[in-house]
Amino acid sequence: MREKGSRMEHKSLSMADQIFDRLENDILTGTYARGEILTELGLSEALQVSRTPVREAICRLAQENLVEMASRGARVVGISAEDMQIIYEMRIRIEGMAARLACRAASEEDLREMKECLDLQEFYCAREDAANIRETDSRFHALLYRASGSVHLSSVLSELHRKTMKYREASITHKSRAALSQKEHVAIYEAIAARDQNRAEAMTVLHVTNARDSILEEEKDHGTQPC
Repeated sequence: MREKGSRMEHKSLSMADQIFDRLENDILTGTYARGEILTELGLSEALQVSRTPVREAICRLAQENLVEMASRGARVVGISAEDMQIIYEMRIRIEGMAARLACRAASEEDLREMKECLDLQEFYCAREDAANIRETDSRFHALLYRASGSVHLSSVLSELHRKTMKYREASITHKSRAALSQKEHVAIYEAIAARDQNRAEAMTVLHVTNARDSILEEEKDHGTQPC
């Protein structure tokens, strides 16, 4: 979300949508710590908006189970380490399905965009450009989900992928994991381009499993705490 001065601007979204997107991102990336209290007054003053859209955004965050209502405001829940493991288990079970579908549904344009994304990811990995590594990683998965041709599957997977943002950041920006992840993406792309459903599914399951295991290893080595 962009800001002009200290005021948010995005005319295509309602103010409540803008605030929700901002707060969701801040919770998922750990800007707001688990247990921190968010209040309508505090947020409206910080964002220089009225309390009504802030109230609406907080209600949506509660519906997403990212905050829980408390006597003093909304307590940040975020995504715990246990949540993360369940989310990755869900991705392992269904992301391979998206790859299988992509073998049948992906257009030449889909394949071209995936290849361009992979080339950029390789470039940024060589430069150890963490921000753009994260961006191209997310972009590749978004393209894979879209290529499946299933709006519902794409929506579910995009939501799961986004909710592990903080954990993925610690993993994907590690030099060795970033390079391996890019190679795994290439294997997925090549299987889809070859319309090999079994290989595409297997490579995707392997990729998501390795991503989960990398995150668990990071937690073990560095004591990553739930957001």
